[in-house]
Amino acid sequence: MRDGVMERASRIRLLVLDVDGVLTDGGLYYGAEGMVMKRFNVQDGFGIKLAQSVGVEVGVITGLDQPPVASRIRELGITHYYPGNHDKLPHFLEICEKAGVETSEAAFMGDDWIDLAVMREAGLALSVPNAMPEVLEAAHWVSVRPGGHGAVREAVALILRARGLEDSTLKQWAG
Repeated sequence: MRDGVMERASRIRLLVLDVDGVLTDGGLYYGAEGMVMKRFNVQDGFGIKLAQSVGVEVGVITGLDQPPVASRIRELGITHYYPGNHDKLPHFLEICEKAGVETSEAAFMGDDWIDLAVMREAGLALSVPNAMPEVLEAAHWVSVRPGGHGAVREAVALILRARGLEDSTLKQWAG
């Protein structure tokens, strides 16, 4: 963990995510009729719900526009959704404006070159261990788990811990 990560994470009020390679393992699965299928991790979904439960808004900006992703986004109650966008920075700034947060209060989690501009602008740049080398270099923090296997849940735990909310959130859910 780099110096200053906990301080950066303590200010986070908005978490914006990439999809392929972050919320999924980056694989494209094709059914017999050519339909694309995606695999999502339930722990990541729970992490998103945890973030929302403590007032952290969540957004998604993805380069592809695919029905399975839109379905998962709706299921998770994410209102800031920008599919089919390779130039992610303008959409990141728009989400920040809509959420009423400064970029220093926003985290972004990505894994590939198209995420770099946003990662450089975000107050907290997050990534996964299977990201491109340039992305790993730009990240303030890298999850232990790879994309699509609980990395987002791990990032949410970091934010909760930094904001002093991990214990109370655990008690709320675990009794």
